[in-house]
Amino acid sequence: MQIFLLTLGLLLIVFVAMSIGYILQKKTLAGSCGGLGSLGIDKACNCDNPCDRRKERLEKEERWKQDQIL
Repeated sequence: MQIFLLTLGLLLIVFVAMSIGYILQKKTLAGSCGGLGSLGIDKACNCDNPCDRRKERLEKEERWKQDQIL
């Protein structure tokens, strides 16, 4: 039982550390090969107009890029 609890605690510590790193970097998740973005595909669906959530995310990314340039 001690080994199980030790392993569970170590796993939780790793997850928390990864979460903190993700939050501090403020980046979107990406695959190791770049995913669809490496193929020049902006979105996975065939719709002409992006949904409101995607529009908000794109605006947020643009603001973040502008903040990085300044």
